[in-house]
Amino acid sequence: MAQSPYIVTVTAANFEAVVIDGSFDRPVLVDFWADWCAPCKGLMPVLAKLADAYAGKFILAKVNTEEEQALAAHFGIRNLPTVQLFKSGQVVDQFMGALPEGQVREFLDRHLPQPGDGLLAQAQDLMAAGDLKRAAVMLEQAQAQDPANARVALAQVQLTAAQGDLTGAAALLERLPIELAQDPEVAALRGQLRFAQALVGAPTPADLTRRLAADPNDSEAAYLLAAHRVLAGDFEGALEGLLALLKRDRTYGDDAARKGMVAVFDLLGGQGELVTRFRARMMTVLY
Repeated sequence: MAQSPYIVTVTAANFEAVVIDGSFDRPVLVDFWADWCAPCKGLMPVLAKLADAYAGKFILAKVNTEEEQALAAHFGIRNLPTVQLFKSGQVVDQFMGALPEGQVREFLDRHLPQPGDGLLAQAQDLMAAGDLKRAAVMLEQAQAQDPANARVALAQVQLTAAQGDLTGAAALLERLPIELAQDPEVAALRGQLRFAQALVGAPTPADLTRRLAADPNDSEAAYLLAAHRVLAGDFEGALEGLLALLKRDRTYGDDAARKGMVAVFDLLGGQGELVTRFRARMMTVLY
């Protein structure tokens, strides 16, 4: 291990330089271990093998928690082994326990640069600009160059939705790689598709507003108007409408109001003042 240029023993004296400062140049994977920890010893050769296999895409920093108790306490290490990934001076992800090599590779690949990232970035810029034809070409090139890149598959879902094929986008979404199952961007995209599909063939916001004025108990109109607001970026207005529907008609559309609010929370990344406020109001209604 000492002979590898990609593996460094870290102490309190050099942690700042190796891990914090070093992570601005490339990711640093910090392995918190102890000599008495059998799973730690099982994980060590896996991490060392991957450090060499990735040939400098990341640095593996080893912290002996028996000797560096202050470091372990500072980063809240309570279970061993704990492995934290640092980028730009911050912990961006972690795992605990002796994972098999394949799962550690999946963990790393979520954060390390991939061969198709440049083409993927260009495709996303083109999608944002509305140039879907050129975006499709870029994604095809990215897929050919980097077929294992899960972010390319996610971008293909986004492109298919932007092209108006909501059914196809939903099908692609369900076939995304397993490592993206808990990805916040996937949850947000699933929410967008939910509302976009609900609005296929739906009346305009003006028509729905008139329907509600004529009949305040028109649950379908209330839900579809909230869906319009979501896609227009009026998340607070959408949540107000969905909350009112939840209070009045919990049974509408197989609990559509509650599910819709959760989908909006996902669109907002699951955090923030708006999410906190409306989640509390939703719980008050439910319980």
